[in-house]
Parts: sequence; C-alpha cells; structure tokens
Amino acid sequence: MALEPLTSGDPAEVGGYRLRARLGAGGTGQVYLAFSPGGRPVAVKVVRPGLGEGQDFRRRFRRETQAARQVHGLYTAQVLDADPDATSPWLVTAYVPGPSLREVVELHGPMPAQTVFLLVAGVAEALLAIHLAGLVHRDLKPSNVLLAPDGPRVIDFGIARTVEATTLTNSDMRVGTPLFMAPEHVTGRPVTPAMDVFSLGAVATYAATGRSPFLQGSPADVLYRIVHAPPDLERCPAELRGLIERCLIKDPAARPAPGDIIGMCRARTAGQAAQIAQAWLPPAMAAAVTRYAAPPVL
Repeated sequence: MALEPLTSGDPAEVGGYRLRARLGAGGTGQVYLAFSPGGRPVAVKVVRPGLGEGQDFRRRFRRETQAARQVHGLYTAQVLDADPDATSPWLVTAYVPGPSLREVVELHGPMPAQTVFLLVAGVAEALLAIHLAGLVHRDLKPSNVLLAPDGPRVIDFGIARTVEATTLTNSDMRVGTPLFMAPEHVTGRPVTPAMDVFSLGAVATYAATGRSPFLQGSPADVLYRIVHAPPDLERCPAELRGLIERCLIKDPAARPAPGDIIGMCRARTAGQAAQIAQAWLPPAMAAAVTRYAAPPVL
C-alpha cells in the first residue's frame, strides 16, 4: 500500500484517529494511514458507502471484528478498534510498514524459493492465530499479505467474512479473488479453515512464479479449473512443488494444517523460519520495504 496524499473529499479524522495519508482502496472501502491520540501509526479502513447501510451487515461487522480483536498472531496486523455503528463503519489495525506481496512481485518479479518458504511459514502462522479465534479469512490473496522488515503480515481477516455475507445476500455474487479461491468456495460448500490453506498454496505459487496456478482463459474458465483441473506448476521451483501441491488438493480434508505447513517450511530452510526477522527478503525487495516507514507525527 503506497502512501498517497489525502484528497479534499477525505475526512481529517475518523473516530479520534488523525488521518495522514491514503494507503489504498479496494472493493470494501478506503484505507488510510492515521495516528492514534498517543501518536501510534495505525491503518484505518472505512467501509465504502452502501455496504454499511443494512443492519445485517452491521451485526456481522460487530461480531466479526470482536472475534478479530482476539487474534494475536505475530504475523497478523492486530485489530485495535472498530465502530460498526458509525455512518460509515470503520476498522483500525496496526500499521504494517511494507508493500503488499502483489506490489513487490509486480515490481521485482518472483521470489527465490527460500524466501517463499519463509513467506509461507509466516502466513501459515498467521492462519493458525486467525483460525484459533474462530475466523476463516476467505480472501487470502497477494494484496492481503504485506511484507514488513520482520516478516509477512496477513490483513483484512476482520471483515472478509462479513463483507462476503452481505454481498452474497444483496447481489448473489461471490466475494473474493477467483484466482485464489478454494474449490469449496467456488461451489458453495461448507466453509472450513482448509479453505485458507488452499488459498495459501495459490499465493505461494504467485510468489514463486508471478502468476496464479489456475490463470488460463476467462473468469469462468478459471473457476472451472480451480474445481476440476490440476494446478499449473510448470514455472514453480521443484523444491516448492511438493508443499504447494499438498495445499492445492481439491479435497479440503486432505490438505495439511497450518502447523504442518510450518514444519515443512522449517525442514526446507534449516530452521531459518524461526529467525525470519534476519534479512528474510532479497536486497531489492528489502529496499522497497524501507520506503513504507510511517512519517513523523505532526
């Protein structure tokens, strides 16, 4: 998320948090860099107009953000505050000083295999914390993984399920990025934590190759391939294929649990996953991260 100046249409403050810059925007709303009253940098997501109009959304938003505040993983962006009753509901998380995985791969190309193992270990640990709180992310994708100097951070787990439920109710459209959806997500089968494991396999493929393992043809073709076709791992480094193939198994019950994934990554990095803060990114990617330091409080 690159820092951009505020516009004339942006508020100066949201819920007592002083806005300083734009971090990015998506289908769910606008994200800002802000500062708490005590001067701590935070990220404030303001839900876009329309999504927050229904009481069903606000009830789900309240329930999900309360659950998300119980997530205390080292590789998640901690949810700090939220107001589901505001005119435009908002959510505050810890600020992560780094670009998204999508941005880094677009600018610098695929990651080396060893870096991907470290990335996957960190994201898997984030999923452990998210699932322990009773949440399923449902929209794990490269733009929802931020790269900080001391490892990756998974974001947007606080409202992914709430927003999806609202959108499905209102338009019968499925929220999420098709390229990274699990088969059971596509077909409407019961939601389990294994859904996020499949998405992690697709995210790992993107990190290693610069593309989704199911990127071929129209959106309908992509969804068909996710459900019925094997992943395209031709460009994937051989040492990563076994792990990714296990994550991308069509049967949710046959996929590894996040804890098992961490163990597999550690086995391939000789324990380096336990020391991810020590220069875990290649030099060019690490240099990109340094540009995201929060500006001083004014």
